[in-house]
Amino acid sequence: MPRVDTDAFYRLALERYGHNAEGAHWESAHTQRVRFDVLRRLLPADPADLTLVDVGCGMGDFYTYLKSAGALPGRYLGIDVVAPMVELARARTRQEILLLDALQDPLPEADYYVCSGAMNTFTRDETRQFIARCLAASRGGFLFNLLRGLDDCDTFNYWEPDEMLALAQDLGAVCAIETGYLREDFTVVLRRARRP
Repeated sequence: MPRVDTDAFYRLALERYGHNAEGAHWESAHTQRVRFDVLRRLLPADPADLTLVDVGCGMGDFYTYLKSAGALPGRYLGIDVVAPMVELARARTRQEILLLDALQDPLPEADYYVCSGAMNTFTRDETRQFIARCLAASRGGFLFNLLRGLDDCDTFNYWEPDEMLALAQDLGAVCAIETGYLREDFTVVLRRARRP
C-alpha cells in the first residue's frame, strides 16, 4: 500500500504554495538547488550528446536549472505522474514531458536517468522497483537523491547509504554515494557493471 496518494499530495502542495519549490514539496528553493548542484556535478561534464530523462520532473525545475548553468543535454525528456505538473513543465520548458507512471508504464531508453525527490513518498518496495526500472532503461546510469535517516515516518521515505550499496550489489550495479551537502540527504550514482 502506498505511503501517500501521490497525485493528491502534490496537487495540494501546488494549490497551497503555488508554482515554486515549496509547491513541489521542497523545503526551500535553496535546498532544491543544492540537490541540483550535486546531480549536475555527478553527470558527465559535457552532456551535449546525451539523452537525459528527468523522472519525477515536477514542474521542470531541473531543466530550468541546467539551462541557466549552460549544461543542457542533447535531448531532455521529462516524466511525471501528476497531470498539473506535466502541464506546467511543458509550458515552462517547451520540451517533451510525458505523463506516465514510472512504476508501471514502459520507460524510454536514455543515456542517463536522473531523479530529484520523486521517491521521497514511496514505500521501500516501490523505491527498489523504481530504481531497478530506471537503471534498466539507462545506458549510462541512474542518479538520484534520497532522504537520509531511519524509515519510521508515515509520509516520507528514509534510507541509509549502506542500504543503497546493498541494493546496488543486488542489481549488479557499480555504486557511488555523495553525502555531506545537506544533513538529511544523500545522492546515489548507479552504473551498470561492465562485462569482461
